[in-house]
Amino acid sequence: MSRQFFLGTLVMLLVFSCTDSQERTDLTEEGVFTKGIEGPATDSEGNIYAVNYSKEGTIGRVTTDGKSSLFISLPGKSIGNGIRFANDSIMYVADYTNHNILEINIKTKDIQVYAHQATANQPNDIAISPEGILYASDPDWKEGTGNVWKITKENGFELLEANMGTTNGIEVSPDGKKLYVNESVQRKVWVYDRMPSGNLKNKKEFYSFEDYGLDGMRCDPLGNLYICRYDKGTVAVLSPQGQLIKEYVLKGKKPTNITFSNDYKECFITMADRGCIEKVLNTLL
Repeated sequence: MSRQFFLGTLVMLLVFSCTDSQERTDLTEEGVFTKGIEGPATDSEGNIYAVNYSKEGTIGRVTTDGKSSLFISLPGKSIGNGIRFANDSIMYVADYTNHNILEINIKTKDIQVYAHQATANQPNDIAISPEGILYASDPDWKEGTGNVWKITKENGFELLEANMGTTNGIEVSPDGKKLYVNESVQRKVWVYDRMPSGNLKNKKEFYSFEDYGLDGMRCDPLGNLYICRYDKGTVAVLSPQGQLIKEYVLKGKKPTNITFSNDYKECFITMADRGCIEKVLNTLL
């Protein structure tokens, strides 16, 4: 290797490192959410919702300028995890303690049980297809296993696959043709083809990581898959072809999930170790 090539490579690496560190900031103050912060989702006005604001069993709302407040307290002993929006007024929340998917009207704050499954371990992260079908990961952390469910109003929870690894992050591709599921402990990402019915076929290993855990996932409009690397403190980005194309370095070490601004130029990441939401500029869009 020539000295000139080595120096050029070193400069490029330094520029890349500095750029990443300058991109990361705090959207909220540290500690405004509990260590159970999860499930960020963005509404049509750019507000971000995440669970466990100030105390367990709540949902907080954060404005685009970082002002946070209590949005709603869930009924009884419900504690939320993943959040997804169906439209401008309807939010779905995985209630893992009561084995429910909750439907919340964000305008009236009316809360209904959308679907219930007593045999589920704990509905964890959820994804929604373009036609409105929900999918839920369902890990059993003690046994190191997990399930994947399809959820509709008509049929409730339908088991698509059982006895996987510890299923956690889950996402539908922007065109609705693929479903991605990761296994936190096994550090694998799987991809399925989605059928018109919403059922799955042609399961394939999409990517495997050598270390650290995996948590929540989201796709951007180009089909890139953003994966929270729990304990590593990064968000890894995989192309639709399954190639690692970027890794954003965060301030904290325990990212649990990710959402975007409505133009996808900013990533918002919930941080369990810091009890806050971090913001990263998205250089891929």
